[in-house]
Order: sequence, then C-alpha cells, then structure tokens
Amino acid sequence: MCPIPNYQDDIFISYAHVDNQPLAEGLQGWVETLHERLKIRLTQLLGEEVKIWRDRKLQGNDVFADTLDSQIGKVAILVSIISPRYVKSEWCLKELNDFCKLADTSGGLRVGDKMRIFKIVKTHIPLTDHPPQLRGTLGYEFYEYDPERGRAKEFSPEVVPVRDIRYWEKLDDLAYDIKQLVENLIQQPATSAGATTAATTQADAAQANTAQAVAAVPAAESGMTVYLAQATSDVDSERDQIKRDLQQHGHIVLPDRELPLQGAALQEAVGEYLSRSDFSIHLIGEYYGIVPEGESRSIVHLQSEMAAARGDDFPRIVWMPVGLASGDERQQKLIDGLRLGHSTHKGTEVLQTKFEDLKTLVHDQLTKRNKPEPAPALSDAEGGRFSVYLICDRQDMDAVADIESYLFDLGADVILPAMEGDETQVYEDHKANLLECDAVLIYYGQASEIWLRMKQRELQKIAGYGRTKPLLAKGIYAGGPQTAPKERLRDHEAVVMKNYGAFTAESLQPFFEQVQKSKGARAQ
Repeated sequence: MCPIPNYQDDIFISYAHVDNQPLAEGLQGWVETLHERLKIRLTQLLGEEVKIWRDRKLQGNDVFADTLDSQIGKVAILVSIISPRYVKSEWCLKELNDFCKLADTSGGLRVGDKMRIFKIVKTHIPLTDHPPQLRGTLGYEFYEYDPERGRAKEFSPEVVPVRDIRYWEKLDDLAYDIKQLVENLIQQPATSAGATTAATTQADAAQANTAQAVAAVPAAESGMTVYLAQATSDVDSERDQIKRDLQQHGHIVLPDRELPLQGAALQEAVGEYLSRSDFSIHLIGEYYGIVPEGESRSIVHLQSEMAAARGDDFPRIVWMPVGLASGDERQQKLIDGLRLGHSTHKGTEVLQTKFEDLKTLVHDQLTKRNKPEPAPALSDAEGGRFSVYLICDRQDMDAVADIESYLFDLGADVILPAMEGDETQVYEDHKANLLECDAVLIYYGQASEIWLRMKQRELQKIAGYGRTKPLLAKGIYAGGPQTAPKERLRDHEAVVMKNYGAFTAESLQPFFEQVQKSKGARAQ
C-alpha cells in the first residue's frame, strides 16, 4: 500500500530507455540500478516500503498509452532523469508535461517550499536545454564537469573493483530529500494541500515572481537558515557534504532552487535568500564560473560580494582549498582579494585550510549562534596579572625572546604560538589563545606582509570566534629588517610600534600604557 494518502504510487521514474541500456553484456542498466537502490534506501529511511513505478515495456516512439496517462495522475512524486535523449524525446516530455498538468488536481505541484518533481541529471547538458518546467529546480548531478576541457565524466554506479563515493553520496542526498517530501505529503494529504495551477509550471512563471517563490521558504523551527552559496564544479562535492550535514541536523539550506541566469533576477533572488539567512558559506574553487546575462561578475563572485554587503553583523565563512590558484585571471583576482581582505569585513572568516577545518568552523558557528551569550567573567586582568598572546612567525621565535622576558618581568603571563602539531591542532590552539588571553601583541619581523594582514584580520574578527570580552590592548611591533610596508604600517584598532634595532623597554611602552589604561577603566 502506498504510504502517502490519496495516491496510488509514491514515485514515478520518467526516463529515456536508451539511458537504461547496459554498456556491456552482463551489466545492469543505469536506471534499473538507480531504481533498485533508491527503493531500498527510501525504505530504510522511512521505515516502510515505498512504491516506485516506471514504464518498463513501452519503447521509443510507441503511442502514449491511456493507462500510462492515468497512472501519472495517481503518482505523488515524479523523478525525471535528464539526458540528451530525454530532452529530445516527445515521449519523456509528455510524461513531464502531463504530470505537471495533473498535479493541479492532486494537491498542487508544490508542497510548502518543495517541488513534487526531482531532477536527476545523468549526463551533462546546458541548463538552457533543460525542460522549461525544470529550469528553476535544483538537480542531482551524477557527473563531474570540467569547464576547461568542456567534458563531463559520469559517476560510476559499479561496486567492482571500487565504489565511486560521489555516486553514493548523490544517491543518498536524493533519497534523503525525497524522504522529507514524503513525510510532508503524509502530514498534508493531497486533497487539502494548497493547489498550484498547471500554468505555474511553465517557463515564464518559473523565472518570474522570484521574490514570491523565495518568500515561501519557511523559517527554521529549531535550526538555523544558512545561505550555502552555489559553487563551481570543482568544489561541488565539498558543498554537497556541507549541505548534507546541515540538513541532517535540522537546518534550512538556501538557495533551494536554481538561481536565475539573468543579472537583475539573480541579484533579486540572492538578496531575498540572504535576507532570510542567519549566515552564509562560500566555497571558492579554481574556476570563475558562469557569468549571467547583463553581469560582469560570475554567480560565485556576485554571491560573495552581496553577502559581504550585508555588513559586520552578518557572519560569512569563505573557504578555499590549500594551495588554490587559478589560470583564469578573473578568478585569481577574486582569490587574492579574499586572501588579502579586500572584499571582507569583520564578520567574515576566510579559511585556506583542509576541508575538515571548514566543517569544524561551521559547526562552531551553529553552536555559538544557538547558545545564549554567557555573562562576562572576571579575569586576573582586573587585578595585577594579565596574559599576553605574543604572535610571531616561526622564523621570528628568537627575535621575540627579549620582548617575552620583558613582559614576564612586568607580571604578564606570555603565551607563544604553537609550532608543533598538525595544521588543525595549531589552528585550534591559536583560536583558543585568542579567546583566553587578555591582550594580543603581533611581532612583525621576517614574516611577509600577507602574513601580517591575515593576523590583522583575525584581530578584527575576534568576536566571531566567540570572544565576548574586549581585549585590554592590541599591538603590532614592527622589528627589523626595515621595509617599505613596515614604514607605511597603520592600524586604527592596534597600537603600532616600530623598532628596527635592538629591543628597548621604551619601544614597547605604548602597548603597556594601553594595557594599564584599559585595566584602570575596568576597575572604575
């Protein structure tokens, strides 16, 4: 029995029969394999068997049967497997069109913010060639596309000799999203669901009223709403992992449909989505990506800039793989700008680390924003002692020895950065030091200007790490050798001191005075 009220079958798979033909004798067809695995996975997720049906008999140009026509009207969910043959097949397009028309009499094409159609893209074809009814829906792409070579490679469904994990992740994403829709349909029977006219399935309606479509997104009841920016194909796998983790922990992920490819409509859609989001995540890859009509920026670039324009109160996480570089001048300029902080603000966290570090930071962001702010705690800084986090590069460890000794003699507990351990351990220790210290002093000696700018941005965004209490002082100590960037060095928030020769107590006096001043203000 179909678990969804008022429907005869749960799911109908619409596909071109050529896409189910085995490539070699003894192999199972691609659609047949997907059908079997999807049914098993959905049964596991829902706890009861689902009814999945597809046309196994009719072929090619056979006359469309009345029985098939009537069956489609009794199906709760349509799964369309998009391929070059599918979009050229009158047969397949009629199945899609009839489902959209008949949906008006069986509960509407949408249930809340979810479509009753799931688009599987088996073989790459341009979005403009997708059927009009599906251009506004997010697809499950079972391939990887290389824009430089202009070629796509499909994920392998085989398990011998090895499994292609990308295929199984896409299958699980599809199953999980269908499971959520089935549960919504069970709770909201088709006879009482808000009807959507068949006209709303046409291309014009799909691209129009973007704001109304976005406004239909419900607020998260227990989780948060996260804008997970659309990314280029080389980091799509990582984006899918983040999306999967967020959804499985009860958070709403936007965008929930394809973004428009026309500049004005794209900006309107992104703006609406961002206005409903608690923070955004941007994965930056090697490719620049699609540039919409009427725009000079790619979709990836535009999303990043629009999120930054939300201001310091809107947290934004930007992640780039370690060693990222691009042969596209436009993308390299974007990468450099993000690294140097040209298009960031205090609410932005830019990471160029292992992917696991991004997942950790996202988890921390969600935990922090869901947790009430603790009351500021008193520390030893209100008394005589205080702690200073003395940040320096590895090559300057010897140069800071005199400063370390001087601060210690003044009664400060001096913390130096960790120089051993893996990248994650060093990063976590650095973040903990920023949270726990009373003051921060950056020593700028042999390190590069880029290194200093990264440390300055970290000080600007220290509240984003979860720190609730202001620092007693922020200082930048420019030591030898003397360089032009050091001579130009200015900072509105940190005390800047320059001494290119041997260390003297006088050269550090402005920092110590700021500590004393802040301690005095707290004592009042």
